[in-house]
Amino acid sequence: MLSDFLSLFFPRICVTCDNALIKGEHLICLSCDYKMAKADLSLSKDGFLAAKFFGRLHVEHVWAYYLFNKHARIQALLHKMKYHNMPELGELVGEKLGAALNHLNPELAIDVIVPVPLHKSRLRRRGYNQSDYFARGLSKCLHCDIATDIVTRTKDTETQTRKSRVQRWENVNEIFKVKDNSHLQDKNVLLVDDVITTGSTIEACGQSILEVGIKSLSIASMAAAK
Repeated sequence: MLSDFLSLFFPRICVTCDNALIKGEHLICLSCDYKMAKADLSLSKDGFLAAKFFGRLHVEHVWAYYLFNKHARIQALLHKMKYHNMPELGELVGEKLGAALNHLNPELAIDVIVPVPLHKSRLRRRGYNQSDYFARGLSKCLHCDIATDIVTRTKDTETQTRKSRVQRWENVNEIFKVKDNSHLQDKNVLLVDDVITTGSTIEACGQSILEVGIKSLSIASMAAAK
């Protein structure tokens, strides 16, 4: 009752359209969530996402919750999450994806979730790693551990926004390092990031993880570009 009274004076608004949220909505209104295109989770081995890594990285599954389009609602959501101190958006999308994966495959075997790390200098500037929050949401539904300090980023790279596929790979090649192999060996690992475009960052991080002798590697992101 108090929350209903407060909402009259301090209405909660949708992060993508700025309209007031109604009871039961959290951060994203139902209309915006419906209008943001979703990736087909059933194509985790055969869809366009899996094709991004074919011949480059040996992966078991590749998932994304939303399809990424520039100048669309999903870009506004990701921008708010990364640059407007709203990491809880990552956790919300993680819960959505985790619930969908449980429904699709209740027997899905994931032992540990590894968020793609930020360099320590960028982490200090931003104050959080959005992929950590995405991992939290996933772990709530998949009931598995999160390893946020096993993989490190050894150098701060330039933004990938306007780089070609080759330039993106050169920008991230050999910048990830696994600190403690024992935590990942013989495990089914889910590597997560906020958005997949060419896949170069995920590929570089995934290669460093595969080298320690894991059981399988899968990938998940909040959004992915076709």
